[in-house]
Amino acid sequence: MREIVIGAAQMGPIQRADTREAVVARMLALLDQAKDAGCQLVIFPELCLTTFFPRWYIADQAEVDSWFETEMPNAATQPLFNRARAHSIAISIGYGELTPDGRHFNTQILTDRQANIIGKYRKIHLPGHDEYDPERSFQHLEKRYFAPGDLGFPVFRNMDAWMGMLICNDRRWPEAYREMGLQGVELIVLGYNTPSGNSQNADETPEMRDFHSDLSVQAGAYQNSAFVVAVAKAGNEDGHPLNGGSVIVSPDGVILQKAKTLGDELLVQACDMDATAFGKASVFDFKRHRRIEHYGRIATQTGVIYPDGKEG
Repeated sequence: MREIVIGAAQMGPIQRADTREAVVARMLALLDQAKDAGCQLVIFPELCLTTFFPRWYIADQAEVDSWFETEMPNAATQPLFNRARAHSIAISIGYGELTPDGRHFNTQILTDRQANIIGKYRKIHLPGHDEYDPERSFQHLEKRYFAPGDLGFPVFRNMDAWMGMLICNDRRWPEAYREMGLQGVELIVLGYNTPSGNSQNADETPEMRDFHSDLSVQAGAYQNSAFVVAVAKAGNEDGHPLNGGSVIVSPDGVILQKAKTLGDELLVQACDMDATAFGKASVFDFKRHRRIEHYGRIATQTGVIYPDGKEG
């Protein structure tokens, strides 16, 4: 048995005026709770140090840059790394990354139980748009503020398991899971900030958005025989509600734990990485069953091309 006790540390809303220090204090409280529950790994959400700033059109680049971290850990987050090391808990956190050469990424990192950063992922599937859109009920400017990730979908050895990371909209793209599945991934962790409403479709309910989130995560887990831990930032941020619904999903695609609130909440689940083995050796034995000679479009085509040659 290769059991890891995992904590999914959902976070409630972070307001625009909240400081990094105030947010980290909340994260420390969740980490202490995780220690008491026997957790060995704790996952925090996407952009967990700030509000979800892509909802605003910001023209001043200096203000944009203020939402990003130029190093990790830094002065504000060092206490989190110190506490994780003291508790012997590995952590995964999401944040805006500003590189020394001026690039901006939506980033997730993974540490070992000594708080050493051993893995980094940069969000690849950026949703939304890159200019102000007056037709939307609110803005979703991830394409303006972030560059698409440039690290691919790496998998890392940590705590005697193969682990990978995704961020938010990545969870809706089966190619992302399969890239890691082909590397033998056993645990996929991801953070998300998902608005409760669709800025382009007022008829889409929060319940439907929650359903789509679960559907994507459960399918990714089952089709790659891996645990998936999806952790939300939730609640009302300056008048803009975010869905919660954090989940821990088994390699069979079964939801083992699901958040009940829209606030700071810790889900705890003991996950045996050996439980991923059966699916990988049977239904999803890729070596025996994949037919890559028929998958050419997946890696060579973006938009739809109909059989008559017309583009969609």
